[in-house]
Amino acid sequence: MRILLIDDDIELGQLLSEYLEQEGFAVDLAHDGETGLAQALAGGHAAVVLDVMLPRLSGIEVLRRIRAGSQVPVIMLTAKGDKVERVVGLELGADDYVPKPCYPRELAARLRAVLRRSGPAATADTSDIQRGDLSLSPGRRAACWQSTALELTVTEFNLLELLMRAGDLVLSKDELSERLLGRPRLPYDRSIDVHVSNLRQKLLAASGDEQLVQTVRGIGYRLCLPP
Repeated sequence: MRILLIDDDIELGQLLSEYLEQEGFAVDLAHDGETGLAQALAGGHAAVVLDVMLPRLSGIEVLRRIRAGSQVPVIMLTAKGDKVERVVGLELGADDYVPKPCYPRELAARLRAVLRRSGPAATADTSDIQRGDLSLSPGRRAACWQSTALELTVTEFNLLELLMRAGDLVLSKDELSERLLGRPRLPYDRSIDVHVSNLRQKLLAASGDEQLVQTVRGIGYRLCLPP
């Protein structure tokens, strides 16, 4: 798997690159936002690791422009303890984040998790699903409301699949974090809430119904659609 690492810390970038290559990844490095953006949009990378603090173009702006033209999985590198950066990155379509200073082993684990989720075999069941006017094809990684294709990130697509397969059951935030992000949900971690909010907005834009994803207070979420 070829990974693009965008970080202006040359020493850290080299360290992470060497570790990831030992773990079986091929790594391309970029040290500023403009160069990283051009490489990300050129394609050919299975995932992008993107630092928030970059020269020439901020990581947040790079992510915004990537999402305008690509659904490649993106993991943000955020300042430790900076919840605002994390939430903004997730709202703009990042699939996950790793706080800096980060451990190479943790980054490799997060990359493997997001790459597992991005392929057609991300779930054991690849059968198509239809609920009301909403259809989803895991094998083709395609989702539609009536005839309108939904442009979903890897995480949003997998979240929608989990909700559709759950039927009327409520999925807790803890369960969604384990199954969607591959990690336990930490106290005050808003990652699942932000991914649900992003999915809800895209379904609203296509269907005009903001209640398709229902919040069950204190528990989690479920999809409100006929079987």
